[in-house]
Amino acid sequence: MRIAHLSDLHVLALDGAGPVRFLNKRFTGWVNLKVKRNHKHRPGHVRAVAREITRANVDQVIVTGDLTNLALEGEFEAVRALLEEELGLPHDRITVVPGNHDLYTSGAMRSKRFCSYFQPYIESDLPELAADLPLGRFPFVKLRGPVAIIGLSSAVPRLPLVASGELGRQQLEALSRILAHDEVKRRTPVIALHHPAHNPSSQYEQFMRGLSDADALVETLAHLQQGLVLHGHLHVRQKKPIVTRVGEIPCVGATSASLHHDDEHRMAGFNLYDFSPSGELTNIEAHVYQPGSEAFRLAAVPSI
Repeated sequence: MRIAHLSDLHVLALDGAGPVRFLNKRFTGWVNLKVKRNHKHRPGHVRAVAREITRANVDQVIVTGDLTNLALEGEFEAVRALLEEELGLPHDRITVVPGNHDLYTSGAMRSKRFCSYFQPYIESDLPELAADLPLGRFPFVKLRGPVAIIGLSSAVPRLPLVASGELGRQQLEALSRILAHDEVKRRTPVIALHHPAHNPSSQYEQFMRGLSDADALVETLAHLQQGLVLHGHLHVRQKKPIVTRVGEIPCVGATSASLHHDDEHRMAGFNLYDFSPSGELTNIEAHVYQPGSEAFRLAAVPSI
């Protein structure tokens, strides 16, 4: 089993979005784009990443949030077209979870915009175990060979400039039920969410961009002997173990698939994970985009 992991596409599409759509948090997001972000996030990088993934002979693709920039309908449509045209895989081989940019406003949550556009990618094999959240039904589960892909939503609307996330008690309780299910217990859980399970040390940074119930998530995973947690959000490749009562689980972040950066740990690309037929995680590697040559360089994912 080979899984490709990409994140933080930040697809921007303003066509058809009138001024009234920016009388909220989107205004500060638009200013941020104009001042410092727009030149860093390049759609061509995302397309190059998608094309390289198709050449990597993967079984599953997981996208850990921030597919859009301002949660506009045109952005969701553009992302859906990109997934269908560039990856060219059946819906049941692609998994997406929402990031904070995909629920940029309360309206995006009330309309369940993410789920309405990406429902084919979040269909659950164990729907009866999901929790009813304002965004939709999470977690969802995909039973795929030796792994069980579990998608969580850590995305909640926040004040301008705040990018923190939360899973909530209902979703964590549902995750516990899922992990206890026989079909999941006989597989290796691969848990996908946008925010990392490890918070920054600074209280201010936790408030601004952390996961408010990260400790509760780690406690929910405490009985696992093996597994893999995937996230995005930080725009950097990294891995750090989650220490459980019976072992360690890698928690691995992917950089932004659209980011142009001098730091190779931040430069656009994707991660690959290989599993044995018995579900053992046998390989973690990064593929770093080289824009000058349009090639990708194999690299290790740095430990932190």
